[in-house]
Amino acid sequence: MSSRTRLAENPVCSPAVAPEFYVSPLMLDAISPAADRGGMVIGSGMNGEPLMVSVLRSSPTRIAVVGGLYLARQLALRAMATGAQVIVVTGRPAAWQVLQQAAGPGPDGQPSQLVQIRRLEASELPRATEDNPILVIHDGGAAPSEIFPPRSPWQTTLYVLPYLHQQAGPILNQADLVLVQRLPVEQTQIAANIWRLNPQMAQQLGQQRDEQVMAMGNDMWMPFRLVTTPAEQKILGPVRRGD
Repeated sequence: MSSRTRLAENPVCSPAVAPEFYVSPLMLDAISPAADRGGMVIGSGMNGEPLMVSVLRSSPTRIAVVGGLYLARQLALRAMATGAQVIVVTGRPAAWQVLQQAAGPGPDGQPSQLVQIRRLEASELPRATEDNPILVIHDGGAAPSEIFPPRSPWQTTLYVLPYLHQQAGPILNQADLVLVQRLPVEQTQIAANIWRLNPQMAQQLGQQRDEQVMAMGNDMWMPFRLVTTPAEQKILGPVRRGD
């Protein structure tokens, strides 16, 4: 299948993954996992239809999020709810503690291994499999380096870009899916240069509301609205753009 045009669909149809994992009751109340393999409902389309994203799949995958922490942490929570192990590589670990709190303790009372927060440096990763998919979150600034490129099936690397930087072009152009929240006016021209957008498309990126996101990929330009449950808002706070 085309890696980019089918990463975000309405909906994706494939068999379910049902690994055994442990999360807190609060998180289970917050998330209702999608039944499709690696798929999660992230928002609604222009006509209110659910939009599903295949974050975890049987090929190495890159996703980039431009605009701040909220959307990235929401994706991480929903990946956890589908059974993924989440490894956050970051220079600001305190910003990601909410994931460990949401995961709760494991069956032995120790912190759950569902979430690991690591320093922003190369280290060994667990083996990703269909029963143990891995989401690596690379929170390394606006122009991240390739510390953990996705190398195997069922490994997805999610790059968190707080703002759009011209030097991020290579990472963004290699991504199977890019999710862009509202851009400041001065960054819309950078977007136009990176993705060769016409003026109307670039302007649209600068006019999105806080709950609006643009999904971009090969032959993909799909605006949608974030869907956040009340329980998720207790964990993440209200929908917002920025850090």
